[in-house]
Amino acid sequence: MLQNYLRVDTVELWQDSYSESPHELCSRIWTGNDSDVAEIYLDDANSQEEAISLIGMIPWILVRCSDWTMIPLENLVSISKGSGTRISVAIDKIVDLNGAAFALEHGVDAIMLPASDNELWDAAAVIASKKSSNNEKTSSVIEMATAQIFSIDSSGVGERVCVDLIERLEIGEGMVIGSNASLLALVHGETIESQFVPSRPFRVNAGSVHSYVLMSDNSTRYLSELKAGDEVAVISSSGHRRKCIIGRLKIERRPFLIIRFKAKNEEVGQIILQQAETVRLIDKLGNALSVTDLEINDEIIIRSQNQMRHIGKAIEGEMTEK
Repeated sequence: MLQNYLRVDTVELWQDSYSESPHELCSRIWTGNDSDVAEIYLDDANSQEEAISLIGMIPWILVRCSDWTMIPLENLVSISKGSGTRISVAIDKIVDLNGAAFALEHGVDAIMLPASDNELWDAAAVIASKKSSNNEKTSSVIEMATAQIFSIDSSGVGERVCVDLIERLEIGEGMVIGSNASLLALVHGETIESQFVPSRPFRVNAGSVHSYVLMSDNSTRYLSELKAGDEVAVISSSGHRRKCIIGRLKIERRPFLIIRFKAKNEEVGQIILQQAETVRLIDKLGNALSVTDLEINDEIIIRSQNQMRHIGKAIEGEMTEK
């Protein structure tokens, strides 16, 4: 039996040809016959059983699927974990890359690609990079601050954006949003039930389309720029940050409140949110406050970063937004 190893959630890129020059991203060229690799053509239950029988007996199993199916691949990933055997799979379509790389969250250990398909290689490089970054700490802590509300006014009717994520939020989590990139207020997710509507634990009612929102890479975007598949930063009242992917955006015309607040450095920020009981900010104690119950002098949690931004990226310099 092979010695057990700790599976590392990264993925190698192999090249399926020894007759062509190695691709610059290639970590191994498959010659068709290597002593540490067993090649299996996976097209039925019997071939799956053959692959399973080799787990723990050989360093690598290279899987070729006659008709791409996820379940047999997930079975191999699951059974091989901790066995000393790693799984490589031949892929020839971009649409299949993500499923292989993240099967059962861990994914395969290598993806083999045809040598001449540059578009496929480029897409695989993106997937490999994403998987490598996911292997790093998926959460971090950022410094949060407090600000005092000094003005609450009606702001007419406009386009409101609900950001629906592909996973649920916890109580105390939300997204930082605002009209000023330097002062973003923490908007609570719709995780709290009310007597009028059920909770929507995957949703943040993020406010008007012009607002900034913090992304997972620490850049900002306008809500109007977001699309399904984008990664936003989800932040808790204590400053713990994690990545979440957008599943969809829901834009509707709704009445707004404009809420103005002042940070301890006297900088002034504002956020325009739908006038609804289910929309909440978070106070300095971590409690969720409905925007319809806010009062002057309430203190809310914000993220303060006094830097200029160009196309969402922070740069040194002075900027004023009103």
